[in-house]
Amino acid sequence: MQEFVEFTLGGVGIGAIYAAIALSLVLIWRGTRVLNYAQGGMAMFTTYVAWLVISHTGNYWAGFVVALASGLVLGAICERAVIRPTERKTPLNSVIVTIGLLIFLEGLAGIIYGGQYRSFPSAYSVSGLKIGGFALGISPDDLFTAAAVLAAALALALLFRYTSVGLRLRATAFSPGVARLLGVRIGRVLTLGWALAGLLGALAGVLVTPTTFLYPNSMDSIFVLGFTAAVIGGLESPVGAVCGGVLLGVLLSYVGGYLGSDVVLLYGLAALALVLMIRPSGLLAAAAARRV
Repeated sequence: MQEFVEFTLGGVGIGAIYAAIALSLVLIWRGTRVLNYAQGGMAMFTTYVAWLVISHTGNYWAGFVVALASGLVLGAICERAVIRPTERKTPLNSVIVTIGLLIFLEGLAGIIYGGQYRSFPSAYSVSGLKIGGFALGISPDDLFTAAAVLAAALALALLFRYTSVGLRLRATAFSPGVARLLGVRIGRVLTLGWALAGLLGALAGVLVTPTTFLYPNSMDSIFVLGFTAAVIGGLESPVGAVCGGVLLGVLLSYVGGYLGSDVVLLYGLAALALVLMIRPSGLLAAAAARRV
């Protein structure tokens, strides 16, 4: 019983990381109708920026804030310099460009910082919490991670549903021509969408890296599972992204605990294939569509 509780709560903690990546993908998809395969590379690069600040200042929160700010800037730059030229091209062009951007960012990180593995500090203690003698399988840092991701998901849901900025993002995604006629500045809206997604990616990077190591390809597997979480929940739904991330995290925690860590990624890819075959629009897509 104790193992089951530990695996469940531990899965919720790592699932929050998948949810953060899924949220960044949902934001770009809902705002621009582009799947950003470079999101993991962007998260990795901003985490290096945080590591650099922390190394020089010794202050975790300074690195945390700088990482989020650099995520905003990097997202805006990528949209302006890389994605904007493909705006009137076929959707496949954007896919290829984002893959190229991923390769570029990982190569650039390797040139600047080297390929060695680096440790990254956590915001709070990673020692497991206990109630009496009963281990819960989560730490104070896991609680901070879950709270940060839930706050980001709530903010994103409120942005899309109740603000004029969210309305402009949705209008730009579904009908840019009509939105432009109604006075929406399409270019600025697209840049904003990518900037916010860059911020969410940076959040995911600084939250997950304390449990792994930092190196140029460190976010690749996390991105794959974050993408899986977005597909499970539906690319239209911020709430679905969080639910998909937590569901996937718990499932893979059971797999890693009972079957071994070597098959975790395999089961994650199997979950992605299963959802795409049974319900490709996502488990919560229908509810999201009614709310829009």
